[in-house]
Amino acid sequence: MKIAIGSDHGGYELKSKLIEYLKEEKYKIDDLGTHSKESCDYPLIGFDVAKAVGDGKADSGILICRTGVGMAIIANKVHGVRAAACYDKEMAKTAREHNNCNVIVFAASYSDFKQALDMLKIWLTAEPLGDRHERRVKQIKEIELKLTRSTRPADKQRPCSGSS
Repeated sequence: MKIAIGSDHGGYELKSKLIEYLKEEKYKIDDLGTHSKESCDYPLIGFDVAKAVGDGKADSGILICRTGVGMAIIANKVHGVRAAACYDKEMAKTAREHNNCNVIVFAASYSDFKQALDMLKIWLTAEPLGDRHERRVKQIKEIELKLTRSTRPADKQRPCSGSS
Protein backbone atom coordinates (compact mmCIF):
# COMPACT_ATOMS: atom_id res chain seq x y z
CA MET A 1 0.00 0.00 0.00
CA LYS A 2 1.26 3.45 -0.92
CA ILE A 3 0.51 6.29 1.47
CA ALA A 4 0.90 9.98 0.72
CA ILE A 5 1.64 11.96 3.87
CA GLY A 6 1.98 15.63 4.62
CA SER A 7 1.90 18.14 7.42
CA ASP A 8 2.36 21.78 8.14
CA HIS A 9 5.09 22.96 10.51
CA GLY A 10 2.83 22.27 13.52
CA GLY A 11 2.55 18.61 12.57
CA TYR A 12 6.10 18.08 11.33
CA GLU A 13 7.38 16.18 14.38
CA LEU A 14 4.36 13.87 14.52
CA LYS A 15 4.60 13.25 10.78
CA SER A 16 8.27 12.31 11.09
CA LYS A 17 7.52 9.74 13.81
CA LEU A 18 4.59 8.27 11.87
CA ILE A 19 6.78 7.92 8.77
CA GLU A 20 9.35 5.95 10.79
CA TYR A 21 6.63 3.55 11.94
CA LEU A 22 5.12 3.19 8.46
CA LYS A 23 8.51 2.44 6.90
CA GLU A 24 9.17 -0.20 9.56
CA GLU A 25 5.85 -1.78 8.61
CA LYS A 26 6.93 -1.78 4.93
CA TYR A 27 4.41 0.77 3.65
CA LYS A 28 5.48 2.78 0.63
CA ILE A 29 5.58 6.42 1.67
CA ASP A 30 5.37 9.58 -0.41
CA ASP A 31 6.32 12.44 1.93
CA LEU A 32 4.89 15.58 0.35
CA GLY A 33 6.14 18.00 2.98
CA THR A 34 6.77 20.00 4.93
CA HIS A 35 10.33 18.99 5.61
CA SER A 36 11.09 21.27 8.55
CA LYS A 37 9.52 23.16 11.45
CA GLU A 38 9.71 26.39 9.43
CA SER A 39 6.34 28.06 8.99
CA CYS A 40 4.51 27.00 5.82
CA ASP A 41 1.06 27.16 4.25
CA TYR A 42 -0.93 24.01 5.00
CA PRO A 43 -3.41 24.29 2.08
CA LEU A 44 -0.68 23.63 -0.50
CA ILE A 45 0.55 20.50 1.27
CA GLY A 46 -2.95 19.27 2.05
CA PHE A 47 -3.91 19.69 -1.59
CA ASP A 48 -0.85 17.76 -2.80
CA VAL A 49 -1.61 14.80 -0.54
CA ALA A 50 -5.31 14.80 -1.41
CA LYS A 51 -4.55 15.11 -5.13
CA ALA A 52 -2.21 12.09 -4.93
CA VAL A 53 -5.08 10.07 -3.41
CA GLY A 54 -7.73 11.46 -5.74
CA ASP A 55 -5.58 10.75 -8.80
CA GLY A 56 -4.82 7.20 -7.63
CA LYS A 57 -1.09 7.85 -7.17
CA ALA A 58 -1.51 6.87 -3.51
CA ASP A 59 -3.93 4.40 -1.95
CA SER A 60 -4.44 6.48 1.19
CA GLY A 61 -3.38 9.76 2.69
CA ILE A 62 -2.36 11.10 6.07
CA LEU A 63 -2.45 14.79 6.90
CA ILE A 64 -1.42 16.58 10.08
CA CYS A 65 -1.83 20.15 11.26
CA ARG A 66 -2.34 21.65 14.70
CA THR A 67 -6.13 21.11 14.84
CA GLY A 68 -6.80 18.80 11.89
CA VAL A 69 -9.53 21.13 10.69
CA GLY A 70 -7.67 23.08 8.01
CA MET A 71 -6.15 19.99 6.41
CA ALA A 72 -9.54 18.22 6.39
CA ILE A 73 -11.15 21.22 4.72
CA ILE A 74 -8.62 21.41 1.90
CA ALA A 75 -8.46 17.63 1.40
CA ASN A 76 -12.23 17.41 1.00
CA LYS A 77 -12.11 19.92 -1.86
CA VAL A 78 -10.39 17.31 -4.04
CA HIS A 79 -12.53 15.04 -6.21
CA GLY A 80 -12.55 11.47 -4.92
CA VAL A 81 -11.26 12.28 -1.46
CA ARG A 82 -13.10 11.56 1.75
CA ALA A 83 -11.02 12.97 4.58
CA ALA A 84 -11.83 12.76 8.28
CA ALA A 85 -10.21 14.63 11.14
CA CYS A 86 -9.96 12.01 13.86
CA TYR A 87 -9.42 12.67 17.55
CA ASP A 88 -9.80 9.17 19.00
CA LYS A 89 -9.70 5.50 18.02
CA GLU A 90 -13.47 5.15 17.61
CA MET A 91 -13.54 8.07 15.15
CA ALA A 92 -10.70 6.53 13.18
CA LYS A 93 -12.46 3.18 13.03
CA THR A 94 -15.84 4.55 11.99
CA ALA A 95 -14.27 6.95 9.49
CA ARG A 96 -13.09 3.92 7.55
CA GLU A 97 -15.96 1.54 8.32
CA HIS A 98 -18.86 3.93 7.76
CA ASN A 99 -17.44 6.48 5.30
CA ASN A 100 -14.61 4.57 3.63
CA CYS A 101 -12.40 7.61 4.25
CA ASN A 102 -9.23 7.48 2.21
CA VAL A 103 -7.47 10.32 4.05
CA ILE A 104 -7.08 10.53 7.81
CA VAL A 105 -6.24 13.85 9.43
CA PHE A 106 -4.55 14.20 12.81
CA ALA A 107 -4.44 17.17 15.18
CA ALA A 108 -0.90 17.58 16.49
CA SER A 109 -2.12 19.84 19.30
CA TYR A 110 -4.61 17.24 20.53
CA SER A 111 -2.88 13.91 19.80
CA ASP A 112 0.52 12.74 20.92
CA PHE A 113 2.45 10.12 18.94
CA LYS A 114 0.97 7.15 20.81
CA GLN A 115 -2.61 8.36 20.32
CA ALA A 116 -2.03 9.12 16.63
CA LEU A 117 -0.32 5.76 16.11
CA ASP A 118 -3.18 3.90 17.79
CA MET A 119 -5.69 5.71 15.56
CA LEU A 120 -3.58 5.09 12.46
CA LYS A 121 -3.25 1.35 13.13
CA ILE A 122 -7.01 1.02 13.55
CA TRP A 123 -7.74 3.12 10.46
CA LEU A 124 -5.30 1.16 8.30
CA THR A 125 -6.78 -2.20 9.28
CA ALA A 126 -10.49 -1.32 9.41
CA GLU A 127 -12.60 -2.36 6.46
CA PRO A 128 -15.66 -0.58 5.04
CA LEU A 129 -18.81 -2.24 6.39
CA GLY A 130 -20.79 -2.11 3.17
CA ASP A 131 -24.60 -2.35 3.18
CA ARG A 132 -26.19 0.95 4.23
CA HIS A 133 -22.79 2.56 4.66
CA GLU A 134 -21.76 1.63 1.14
CA ARG A 135 -25.03 3.07 -0.14
CA ARG A 136 -24.28 6.36 1.62
CA VAL A 137 -20.73 6.55 0.30
CA LYS A 138 -22.16 5.96 -3.17
CA GLN A 139 -24.54 8.86 -2.60
CA ILE A 140 -21.60 11.06 -1.60
CA LYS A 141 -19.80 10.11 -4.81
CA GLU A 142 -22.91 10.85 -6.90
CA ILE A 143 -23.36 14.26 -5.28
CA GLU A 144 -19.68 14.99 -5.84
CA LEU A 145 -20.08 14.19 -9.54
CA LYS A 146 -23.12 16.45 -9.80
CA LEU A 147 -21.23 19.28 -8.14
CA THR A 148 -18.23 18.76 -10.37
CA ARG A 149 -20.41 18.92 -13.46
CA SER A 150 -22.40 21.93 -12.27
CA THR A 151 -19.33 24.00 -11.46
CA ARG A 152 -17.59 23.48 -14.78
CA PRO A 153 -18.11 26.21 -17.35
CA ALA A 154 -20.44 25.13 -20.11
CA ASP A 155 -18.75 24.34 -23.38
CA LYS A 156 -19.49 27.17 -25.72
CA GLN A 157 -19.59 26.48 -29.40
CA ARG A 158 -17.31 28.71 -31.33
CA PRO A 159 -19.01 30.52 -34.16
CA CYS A 160 -17.98 29.34 -37.58
CA SER A 161 -15.72 31.71 -39.36
CA GLY A 162 -16.35 32.32 -42.96
CA SER A 163 -18.47 34.42 -45.22
CA SER A 164 -22.20 34.50 -45.02
